Amino acid sequence: MTMAKRPTIHDLRTMRGKHQYAMLRVETLEEAEAAERAGVEMLSVPPSMILDPNFRDAAPTAFCFPGDNFFNIGGPEKMLEWALNMYKHGADAVYCSGSLAAVRLLSEHAIPVCGHVGLIPSKATWTGGFKAVGKTLESAQLVWNQCKALEEAGAFAVEIEVVPASVTDAIAEHSDLFLISMGAGSGGHAQYLFTDDILGQNTGHVPRHAKIYANFAAEYARLQELRIKAMRDYVTDVHEGLYPAPQYCVGSDPEVVAAFRSWLADQDAPAS
Repeated sequence: MTMAKRPTIHDLRTMRGKHQYAMLRVETLEEAEAAERAGVEMLSVPPSMILDPNFRDAAPTAFCFPGDNFFNIGGPEKMLEWALNMYKHGADAVYCSGSLAAVRLLSEHAIPVCGHVGLIPSKATWTGGFKAVGKTLESAQLVWNQCKALEEAGAFAVEIEVVPASVTDAIAEHSDLFLISMGAGSGGHAQYLFTDDILGQNTGHVPRHAKIYANFAAEYARLQELRIKAMRDYVTDVHEGLYPAPQYCVGSDPEVVAAFRSWLADQDAPAS
């Protein structure tokens, strides 16, 4: 049987427009392993997961992007130091939401870089908050100009987030970038969602583009009620003297106990 292999940048570029890749944001090794076993080809992960030696055992064939907000990392030189460490520990590419100078510097050091356009949560103030970008001619032009600037700086891919599908289609026709669509339509070459959303474990706002496939929140609530009941029953047993019952205690030979008690009594006796 032929073992699946991890995609390369060359593979992604070759399959651009021929195959839709599935991509998820995972936060735990359990989620990473589930994604691997489910056939998810691309993962976004916290940087700490890349540094975990167990990560590649959990997801050996996933093309993996670690990412963090630029303000948590710093300027171009610090971004390069961070990216080199990620690449050293097995990242296939890195997200860079920092400056074009940072993207250019990483690219010059042969680090595969993915930029971010459209709705960028850490920069949403510039585009009017948490809403779609690209619905007007001016904002569609902004998304295009961001894509071209990132491509010219050396990025091989961009995440295009909450942009009208028709705008994404047009950009895909005029750019060689690998487009990772988060709520930006099938014109992207990979579809990207958060595991929290697809598993239904996000109890806050669920984005319009997120499709829910399970209801982990309800299961967590059920488990919490079971947790509370078990703890309450334990408290009752302790207060009523029902725990610990004999079967939960270590027994001893009665003769040993008697001898021990006799010895203790001797210890209490006043010295002559």
